[in-house]
Order: sequence, then structure tokens, then C-alpha cells
Amino acid sequence: MQTPHYTKIHNQFLLNGCYYDQTTLKKVAYNFIKEGDQYEHFFGDFLLDWLDQSDSIYLESSGTTAQPKKLLFKKQSLVHSAIATGDFFGVSVGDRALHCLPVNFIAGKMMLIRAMILGLEIDLISPSKTPFHKNEKSYDFVAMTPMQAFRSLSELGRIKKLIIGGAYVSSALQNALLKAQVNAYETYGMMETLSHIAVRTLEDPASEFKCLPSVTVRQDERNCLIVDAPKLDVHNLVTNDEVELFSPTHFRLIGRVDHVINSGGVKLHPEQIERKLSEHLAFHFFIDRISDPVLGEKVVLVVKDDPEIRLEKLYKQIDKCTNLTNYETPKAIVCFKEFIQTYSGKIKRAATMAQKPHRVLDL
Repeated sequence: MQTPHYTKIHNQFLLNGCYYDQTTLKKVAYNFIKEGDQYEHFFGDFLLDWLDQSDSIYLESSGTTAQPKKLLFKKQSLVHSAIATGDFFGVSVGDRALHCLPVNFIAGKMMLIRAMILGLEIDLISPSKTPFHKNEKSYDFVAMTPMQAFRSLSELGRIKKLIIGGAYVSSALQNALLKAQVNAYETYGMMETLSHIAVRTLEDPASEFKCLPSVTVRQDERNCLIVDAPKLDVHNLVTNDEVELFSPTHFRLIGRVDHVINSGGVKLHPEQIERKLSEHLAFHFFIDRISDPVLGEKVVLVVKDDPEIRLEKLYKQIDKCTNLTNYETPKAIVCFKEFIQTYSGKIKRAATMAQKPHRVLDL
């Protein structure tokens, strides 16, 4: 019987400088589970699931916008996703990659699968906020979260191609990447699409997302994206992401319809306001809403109650953001001691707002 594609390990695949085949990778997995750190436990568990005799594998969502859920996928679909990324970015045998994402979520799983299928030389490190700490190496291909990229700006010149996903790329980060002349891309995708299915270059602030090979998109009556990717076994996947559609393979992301704020009858997308504010605010924040007797809902700026954030300065920074309309301008600042986040660092907006705020300050 012919060996399925998904069980094959490329003979040029290197993990932390060592060659492995199926047998030796299983030994590595068992060793990680027995003696490794938490991220290595996740790595070991996934490797054993990937290398077993089943042609399918369960994947779990991050739980950012809803309860985490597990779905069953064909392993061959994950292989097709890895090949599509390799083709799109020109990643090939022998390229050096850095694995700095949590392996218990789809982005981290796909980085490992790309390395095994494409024959990459990959370094596995802890998914910290500063992945280049004590790391002087250069890489051909790296995937990061926006937070990791922000905290590694001085090191990103050592990366030939950088993809950033997991959360939207702020204007501040994009401007910093442009200034540093980093060849970076923002990705669009989710667990249901086996990581990214579209990419936009960050060399152009106005660039739209371009779909990967064999992926097409359309809109529903809400103007939300519908994804078709037969090779990934994705058919008629309806999202809650409102988009501006240019063609079956090009779109611009506007924001999630389930995040929309209705303020005085005007529908506002928090993500759009965040992009504008991020040009002036360099700390962790997000936009949400609270009830208002006149407007119904009013826009609020949600921040961590950090003593380093001086409110007088913050008021002035908001005033400087002249591209905000009156409705978009935050009407209050809501302060929490902590944001509730997923393991991968995404903010759980609803769960955070369900907490009792430390204080609320009207603007």
C-alpha cells in the first residue's frame, strides 16, 4: 500500500538542527511529553496525533469570539494548506524557519507541518513575547503575532519573509515595519480554514487581501465573507467578517459584524476605530461599547489600569486623532486590572467587558 502523503517526513526536514524520520520523531514526542516544558507537551501531543494511523485529526479553536470547539479535519487538507503557503511565498527545501507560536493552536500546528512537508530547517522555541531573546540567527520564513513583531522590531531585519496573524495589524505596527523595511505580510484565516487563506502585503497601507491558490471568496447578504477552498475541504464557509469585495480572490477586511456598535443609529466597527487610534496610542487597548441613555450604545476605550498611562496625556492623544468622526470618538475610558486573553494572546472582548471595571472615566 502506498504511504499517504501526510505521513511522509521530508528527508531534508531539520528540527533544532537534527534530522528526524517518523520513528525518531515519535521518540522526540514522547520525550517532550515526559520531560518538556508546557509548550513542548503540546508539541509532543500534536506530533503523536499527526503520526498515528488515522487519516484525520481533531483541531481546537482558540475561543476568542466563542467557546473553544473541536472539529475533525482530513490530514491531507493540512498538507494542501502547507503546500499552498510554500507556493505563495516561495518557501522551499532547506529554508530556515523559526517556530515561536503556541503548538496547541492552528497557526503553530501549521508551521510544524510546513516544515515537515516542505523540508525546512526549523528552530522550535517557547512562544514568548520576545522570540529573538538570546537568538542571533537569521531566518528565511517566520510567523508571529502582532505583539511578538512589535517587541522584536530591532531584530526583524534578520527575517527574509515575515507573516503576522492571530489579530489585526495596527497602523502603528505597519508604520514601524515600513520604517524598518521589513518584508512582512498580514494573514487572514482561522482554525476552520486551517490557518491563513489570504494575505496582504504590509508594504502598502491600502493593500487588500489576496487569496492563496485554489481559494475563492464571496459575500452573503450581510456583506460577510464566504470562503470556498476545495483542497482544504472548506465549502461555503460563512464568516462574521464584513468585507469590501473586489473580486473572487481579493477583498478588504472591515470588521466583525458581531462587534458592531450601534451608536445613535450609526453602525461603527471597533476594528476600524482601533486602526485609527493605533497611530497615536502605543499601549494595549481595544474599543467596545457601554449603554447610554441617549445614544443607546456609546464607544469606549478599554485599557489596562496601568499607572504608566497618564490620563491627561491620553486625552490629548485622542484629541490628536483628527480622522475620527464624532460618533467614533471614545466617550469614556473603561479601565480593567487585566484583559482576559486566550493562551495565544488574543483578547476575549466579551469576557473582559463582563468583568467589573476598576474604574470608568467620562471624556
